[in-house]
Amino acid sequence: MTKATIITLQNIRNYGSALQALATQHIFEELGCEVDFINYKRANVSTLGKRLTNWTESYSFFKKIFASLLLIPSFLRQETVFKRFIKANLKQQKKVYTCIDDFKDYKANSDVYITGSDQTWNSSWNKGVLPELFLAFVPDSIKKIAYAASMGKETLDEWEIAETKKYISRYKYISVREKQAKEIIEKQLQISPITQVLDPTLQVDASFWRSLISTKKSIYTPRKYVLVYQLNSNKEFDHYATSFAQKKGWPLVRLCTRFDQFVKSGKSVLIPEVIDFVTLIANAGCVITDSFHATAFSCNLNTPMICIYPNDFNSRLSNLLSLLQLNDRHLKSYDDFSFLNSLDIDFKKINDLLKDERKKGITFLKKALEI
Repeated sequence: MTKATIITLQNIRNYGSALQALATQHIFEELGCEVDFINYKRANVSTLGKRLTNWTESYSFFKKIFASLLLIPSFLRQETVFKRFIKANLKQQKKVYTCIDDFKDYKANSDVYITGSDQTWNSSWNKGVLPELFLAFVPDSIKKIAYAASMGKETLDEWEIAETKKYISRYKYISVREKQAKEIIEKQLQISPITQVLDPTLQVDASFWRSLISTKKSIYTPRKYVLVYQLNSNKEFDHYATSFAQKKGWPLVRLCTRFDQFVKSGKSVLIPEVIDFVTLIANAGCVITDSFHATAFSCNLNTPMICIYPNDFNSRLSNLLSLLQLNDRHLKSYDDFSFLNSLDIDFKKINDLLKDERKKGITFLKKALEI
């Protein structure tokens, strides 16, 4: 049995990040691998204090104190929710690693090492080119694979090209999540071939996700509702979601990642369990979101969605909609309520497209794992 060790961003207290790790584990186990995850926590978010500092770094002194007092209860709840999910579902190594120096005595004894999905190669998000996320600690003699890695950018900055190329050139097989990442590596770094594959949450089909919620009582199913999952502060987004739900005559439910968000419109579901993220999307009549993974789960679970692009890193969202021929689900104007009468998406076509893309993903992995 092939021993596969994965490094990804399962510890950043984000629903999509945790769920993509679970999907990745399932995919490799289905291919006959023995899987575990490196217990990696990015240095700038590895402790409560560092998370608070990172979150409030641009604030004035007094605003920093006030914001920290507001954030602490939310961060503590997040720690409880996500640690519980990881303990119950992911095969994660015990020792914690936060930077490349922590790996100096690391014994690489697996058959293959994998950089997983999510924004593992996004230098803006990660505040630098992080060698550990490019498997710099793994000897040249051991096979390295990139599986659905994301850069989240349209292009690399000049300062990061040489270093990124140095690390990526050590991989034997490379797959990425977005078309833009494929183009960056092939054109800017001049490394090929590069394969574009689905995000792991889409690589596994809806039956996998439904099996996790099938025995769990829904946390909100009195009737169809509009679900809001919003990662970026945007008053126009808030107003649009409120107006849309009112015009549709459905309750507005808001999946909140912080306690202070309860003041926003709608029924607040405050920092729910990780699987409840899937449940809420599966049972919604419509999802309004600026999140890649909320969009991905909506596609996979056949829930109509309205996508609002964030100001930063929107290429991953636009790429997904384009791949699944859903460009018309992008809201271009906050005055556009035409979606009220266009919630009947042709999900058979979407499911067929996903089925074809899944074949590409499995073909890539079987080749990379030499199955």
